[in-house]
Amino acid sequence: MGTQVGILGTGSALPERVLTNADLEKIVDTTDEWIVSRTGIRERRITDANTASSDLAAAAAKKALEDAGIAAEEIGLIIVATVTPDYMFPATACLVQEKLGIKHTAGFDLSAGCSGFLYGMSTAAAMIQSGVAKYALVIGVETLSKITDYTDRNTCVLFGDGAGAVVLGPVPAGRGFVGFDLGIDGSGGELLMQAAGGSRNPATQESVLSGQHVIRMNGKEVFKFAVRVMNSATEEVLHKIGLTKEDIDFLVPHQANIRIIDYARERLGLPEDKVVVNLDRYGNMSSASIPVALDEAKRAGKFNEGDLLLMVGFGAGLTWGAAAVRW
Repeated sequence: MGTQVGILGTGSALPERVLTNADLEKIVDTTDEWIVSRTGIRERRITDANTASSDLAAAAAKKALEDAGIAAEEIGLIIVATVTPDYMFPATACLVQEKLGIKHTAGFDLSAGCSGFLYGMSTAAAMIQSGVAKYALVIGVETLSKITDYTDRNTCVLFGDGAGAVVLGPVPAGRGFVGFDLGIDGSGGELLMQAAGGSRNPATQESVLSGQHVIRMNGKEVFKFAVRVMNSATEEVLHKIGLTKEDIDFLVPHQANIRIIDYARERLGLPEDKVVVNLDRYGNMSSASIPVALDEAKRAGKFNEGDLLLMVGFGAGLTWGAAAVRW
């Protein structure tokens, strides 16, 4: 089995500016009641013009390193999960490495939508086990406000900005990651996408003016996919490790919609206090949702040694992922 890998520290960083539902009522045809009843979101955080994804990522990483008691120079791998990198290239991981002052490390970005953080942890754990690094930083970061159309009431009420980070490294036997389940279904790629800016649809004056550089989503179809896959991914990872839903101590789900989270909770038979929810305060932060929720719950003292945590999410691609970890 080799090295047992687990989470040694967590951290998060959020912009100061709060965008409430009342603020959105002033700029788009919506109401607080409509947003809350359909999504559970009351407010979200928004970056200023001078803050990019690498800034939030580095701030979250510093907190995770401090929490882990690991010096930055001990990090041998940086994985940044994001769909809103600072640039198409270089990788945001390179910018984070420079901000943290790490001299010798590998690193790259990973694009798996809202499932990105789970993909990142799985990849980092495997790379630690293969001897590439002893300690790794995995960061989920998004500045979705930069690609949100604030005239589109179907999407602008959903998304927020933030970053969450974990330090992964060796842990004692019986602790750490016990299973992952990852998957993609590219037939649903067009349901949630940023249509222009890549090689299929390069940036042009026309693409900018016609609004092709912002998030477009088929909410109804994504919702149906999410409800289905949150359940199937959870069941699959439990099956792989020979455990049942009764063994779950805490569920840390992707924070997209309270109705999706409640459905997953009910299917698992978990009481509300065993599910980590911060959606009401931050909205959907894509790849940052799970690590920020994990960090807040950890710092609030929710988890006890030996607890089984199940993290599960879904996102653009379409993608999904689940991770089971023994705290």
